[in-house]
Amino acid sequence: MADTAQRSSSADLRSLGGLALAAADRHSGDAMRAPGRAAITYADFGRAIREIAGGLASLGVEAGDPVAILCGTIPEWTMADFGAFCAGAVVVPVYHTNSPEECEYVLEHSGAKVVLLEDAGQAAKIASIRGRLPNLEHVVVLTGEAPDAITLANLRARGAQTGEQVARERTEAVSPDDTATIVYTSGTTGPPKGCVLSHANLLYTAGAYIDRLDLRTSPPVIFQYLPLAHVLARMVSFVCLDVGGTLAFWGGDTKSLAADIAEAKPTHIPTVPRLLEKIMTRVISTAESAGGVKAAIFKRALSTGEAVAKAKRDGGSVNPLTKAQAALGHKLALSKVKNALGPNDPVLITGAAPIGAEVIEFFYACGVPVLEGYGLTETCAAATLNTLTEVQVGSVGRPLAGVEVTLGEDGEILVRGPLVFKGYHRNDEATAAIIDGDGWLHTGDLGEVVDGYVRITGRKKDLIITSSGKNVSPEMLESALRETRWISQAIAAGDRRSYLVALVTIDPDEAPKLAAELGVPADPESMARDEKVRQRIWEDIDAVNQRFARIEQIKRFAILPRDLSQEDGELTPTLKVKRSVVYKKYAGDVDTLYEGSAAE
Repeated sequence: MADTAQRSSSADLRSLGGLALAAADRHSGDAMRAPGRAAITYADFGRAIREIAGGLASLGVEAGDPVAILCGTIPEWTMADFGAFCAGAVVVPVYHTNSPEECEYVLEHSGAKVVLLEDAGQAAKIASIRGRLPNLEHVVVLTGEAPDAITLANLRARGAQTGEQVARERTEAVSPDDTATIVYTSGTTGPPKGCVLSHANLLYTAGAYIDRLDLRTSPPVIFQYLPLAHVLARMVSFVCLDVGGTLAFWGGDTKSLAADIAEAKPTHIPTVPRLLEKIMTRVISTAESAGGVKAAIFKRALSTGEAVAKAKRDGGSVNPLTKAQAALGHKLALSKVKNALGPNDPVLITGAAPIGAEVIEFFYACGVPVLEGYGLTETCAAATLNTLTEVQVGSVGRPLAGVEVTLGEDGEILVRGPLVFKGYHRNDEATAAIIDGDGWLHTGDLGEVVDGYVRITGRKKDLIITSSGKNVSPEMLESALRETRWISQAIAAGDRRSYLVALVTIDPDEAPKLAAELGVPADPESMARDEKVRQRIWEDIDAVNQRFARIEQIKRFAILPRDLSQEDGELTPTLKVKRSVVYKKYAGDVDTLYEGSAAE
């Protein structure tokens, strides 16, 4: 199936550098904002990317040369990205949370000639491995200074006189099918693979998103906090600047995220499921802790709000009494969630990992629409998306314009269209394994299509096959466990076993409250062993179990002594669990759960 809606003007451009130059010349006002610093206008943006292009050329960067960016989510990342595109370079993003060894792999495998990095801290990473990177000729630091590195100011000064000509000539020479970027997957299993995306891939996807979200009618203000090494965050930049919107960057501190959103006053907030789960859990637990009348009012308000929101989405009518009750409930109990996101009634857009329908229903009840979409790095982080007028909660929406989605014989989701990548860098075998002879990309995800809406039911490689031969997809169960108050992460196990077990972690933000409630020490390691804590966690697990078939239920569990983290290699930068890493690291804990004769 395919949506044949009219393409946007993004598809008429030849390159991403051309998109940026046209946007800078065509639009006025603020292109980018960030807390505590002056806004960057479209004129400023156009000047910066031309000078960066000229500066890179002065360093010997030729068209097609790989240029890496190692940086957090700040405006300089986006300026470096488009500046490199204007120099005709191939951009190689590197996650700023990567270890020196992980940086080395990406830089060596891609053959990066120049790396633009955030600050002296990132420069120190590269300095420790530079001797093993023979292709790396120059290091540019985007903020401040660092030893043996060129500053951004110096780079721009080098390109001030030639930047206009370099940018014009090199963007005009780019073919749409040329490689624009090599994006290394965050690697939930094995070493990352470099996804080769062309200018045509990315321009088409940007246009499809613009059309689906109807972004040309009014310039959006899009909150930007996701890691820019992830292709979705970069797609946000391409889309926003093409339509003359404003990228509102966060300040970089998770503790100030709510304040940054309030200051930005966004119209759209791309986010990941884990943040939405934590917000919902925090709001509900706070209401329950209040007890008495307040808790009762909240519970009634949430129930009524969800019913009214569902009726509106389905095109049904709501009787006046229910509508009045929902309005009162919203005012008394739910409005704080919506008000915290600013006055522009922002739309939340989520993907990257499974999210429970209950989480989305919660936000709709609060008056905040959540649009779930689906895509892979190999499809430019796009394939399907719900909209405000066409939405089915629990689905990831209908295919974008020009995109075909079908199911393989085993239920695997297959995708075909202009957004499918060119292949894996230096890995023809892996490319042949994922794209078949008819151009279908085999996503590895399992799903179904209902009334044109795609639903994700699991991941092939994550399937748990029990000793009785039953196939269990653990994602929805794990998502439901994460929605409970005390559990931060949950990883189910049970391959070739007779029942499922789970490794869980206690939410660090909620742990002190749980300890105080139970009268136990708040030390994470002692809490993991405490029987009172285990009993409380089991109550949550048991409640979740009732929503699933018996074969899918958790029979035993272990509490890990700390939460999972990126630093310890257990989470990707988009907060997805690296299942294989966790299984290997905690194999002994899993084995212990199967000792004895029968499940609890």
